[in-house]
Amino acid sequence: MTTQKKIKKKKRPLLYILGGGILSEDFIIKHTRMIVLIVILIFFFIGNRYTCMQKLREIDRLQQQLRDVRFEALSISSELTGNSRQSQIEMLIEEQGIELESAKTPPYVVYK
Repeated sequence: MTTQKKIKKKKRPLLYILGGGILSEDFIIKHTRMIVLIVILIFFFIGNRYTCMQKLREIDRLQQQLRDVRFEALSISSELTGNSRQSQIEMLIEEQGIELESAKTPPYVVYK
């Protein structure tokens, strides 16, 4: 009879496993708590990984947005620097027809 049990244990048809017959085995019944704990931990780790992946994607998106904003700020700053040069201001004044001239004498510093 023991050889029949060994043969029966070796042959596990797919229908036996999918039908739930494996849940009535002694090993499964004895270790039900451990199996439930392992399944809960697996779900926890999968959820944790999913949350981490979402946060990493958000960090990458924000870093790209930061690079874009820095580049835009740098280009605006360089444009402002170029437009605030004295020669550029004089050219803009002439283009608009405003009758202003640059000072011929340097400014004086008045002390008290």
